[in-house]
Amino acid sequence: MDRIVPLATEFANSAFAYLGQPAILIQLGMIVALYFPALLIAKRVTPLLEARARKIKKMPGLLRFVVVLLRRLKWLFFVVLLGIAYVANDLYGPPAANNLIYVAMTLSGAWFVISIISQVIRSRVLGKTFSIVAWTYVATVVLGISDDIRNMLNNTNVFNVGEEPLTLLGLVQGLVFFGVVLWLALTVGNFLDRRIQQVDELTPSLRVLIGKILRIALLVFAVLTAMGSLGINLTALTVLSGAVGVGIGFGLQKVVSNFISGIIILMDQSIKPGDTISLGETFGWIRELRARFVSVITRDGREFLIPNEDFITTQVINWSFSDDFVRLDVPFGVSYSADPHKVTQLAIDSTAKVERVNTSKNAPVCWMTEFGDSSVNYLLRFWIRDPQKGLTNIRGQVLLALWDTFKENNINIPFPHREIIMRTPVQVSQAPAPQD
Repeated sequence: MDRIVPLATEFANSAFAYLGQPAILIQLGMIVALYFPALLIAKRVTPLLEARARKIKKMPGLLRFVVVLLRRLKWLFFVVLLGIAYVANDLYGPPAANNLIYVAMTLSGAWFVISIISQVIRSRVLGKTFSIVAWTYVATVVLGISDDIRNMLNNTNVFNVGEEPLTLLGLVQGLVFFGVVLWLALTVGNFLDRRIQQVDELTPSLRVLIGKILRIALLVFAVLTAMGSLGINLTALTVLSGAVGVGIGFGLQKVVSNFISGIIILMDQSIKPGDTISLGETFGWIRELRARFVSVITRDGREFLIPNEDFITTQVINWSFSDDFVRLDVPFGVSYSADPHKVTQLAIDSTAKVERVNTSKNAPVCWMTEFGDSSVNYLLRFWIRDPQKGLTNIRGQVLLALWDTFKENNINIPFPHREIIMRTPVQVSQAPAPQD
């Protein structure tokens, strides 16, 4: 740190002395003056070219690249105008009147290319990081100060790794290397995971399990590789692993429990993406299995993130574990005047006509269950194979079909009648007078 302040002060003094020269001031004026025509030309040309580019169909990648390029035309026109000024000064001006123009032209051209590449990158954070790092490196090389900055960073010790000092330059290089390796690990992991999800020979749970194992292995490899690039001795991690073990024992037991539970779920295939499950009061279908939780979407559109441990320690109803056939029961009652043989047949026929009722496995059945107080009670049973579409709605459709059928055949659905007996006589004269 003691060396950084004097070097920074010396660099600032040299920069002010350099910029104070008349030839340099003239070049600065030319650079600023040429920026505004470039901006004006770009504002006139870009909308016209972008309207033509929007006609590109069925090639979204090419369209996105062209639009990104067109929206940065001001830098291209700026580079062209600086190039014209550079050639004119080289032919008719003094040799010293071209240095700053050349630097501005080079940096503008580099920024034009780097900004396009950063916008093409899907990740916004990664794109901004790339643009800053790349343009800073190009600027130091063009300005001729890369060796000075390298020496300054290389002579600044941050901390010691074992017996070897870690310089600021080594730390920066290690962080950049770690970022690149981590990005490659995530990109390769996502690519392999997408390819694995397309393998129909594997079960959904096995596809998720293999994808997670590959991602974790690639991330661990990236971390170990980056630590090796920093010169960190991996044998020193034995103490760290012991500390991590203690931390897991005290504060991370739930996290580890959910992670291990997720692995167990994926291995025994008790649940998988697409299954319809009931857990407590939650009924829905599984959208995704994560390392810590399971994403369950209910019929009302809410998404519950249920910890993996709950699927191991509590009772779970998997409506589609062995197959996707589900039997539903609908109780109903009719009056004693109706023929029970006719009632059961009409109930079976009307239920079979409902769209979601499946008759390929078993046909609907109807049984008389009891002689009730005011009705003869029946139990209607039928099968469906799409429980993720809801259970209440299909019961409602079956009840409406029964209502229509019974109404057409003059079969009454009774309801209880209640009589109220007043044991204490009430005199009309004692009743309060009505108020206006």
